[in-house]
Amino acid sequence: MSGALYLDDPYLAEAPARVVAHTPEGGVVLDRCLFYATGGGQPGDSGRLDWAGGKMVVATALKAEAGTALVPGAPQPLPSVGVEVMQHLDWERRHRHMRMHTALHLLSVVIPLPVTGGQVGETRSRLDFDMPEAPEDRETLEAYLNLLVERDLRVSEDWITDADLDANPGLVKTMSVAPPRGAGRVRLIRIGQGEDQVDLQPCGGTHVARTGEIGALRLGKVEKKGRQNRRVYLHLDD
Repeated sequence: MSGALYLDDPYLAEAPARVVAHTPEGGVVLDRCLFYATGGGQPGDSGRLDWAGGKMVVATALKAEAGTALVPGAPQPLPSVGVEVMQHLDWERRHRHMRMHTALHLLSVVIPLPVTGGQVGETRSRLDFDMPEAPEDRETLEAYLNLLVERDLRVSEDWITDADLDANPGLVKTMSVAPPRGAGRVRLIRIGQGEDQVDLQPCGGTHVARTGEIGALRLGKVEKKGRQNRRVYLHLDD
């Protein structure tokens, strides 16, 4: 198990940990963190920490020099360094982010153009594309998107070295967000296996185990964001 429990098992909703540091901004850093920190277009997780004699509502998780900082919703007494705590994730919110993040990867399959930005939300997410003109047949795109969901493709991860990524720049679809580096290796998210593989790209976020878990998707409006950019919204209605 690593210190990032959300990578070891994105379905883990509770886990014990020990406080190893406080941040100057009033956050708590744990030795084994269940909470995903804001990054790559995905919001930080929320939930709470419980310990003997206290509890803390976690409004969000942010990247800090010491690790992932769990930030309370309001100033309050923090668990002391060395204290054992129990982490409780807002699982329903995390799971929606997982479903939507995987859905955005599918959207990049349906619209095979360079991605210039993106944002994961609970019910509405978006990708920005290097796309001079809006897509003409949105009904066909939406049908293809939901077909990929219905195929219930396996979603898995692989790891490659930074050098491997440099040798295969075509893996990177997103122009605005650099792949997560720094540890000497890069995590890849693969959708489908073998002949059924539809996508493979660097990503540090949380994803569902199979596309069938996403549920029905609906394409939203397409906005013009500059001469070459179009913003495409994606909705999760259940």
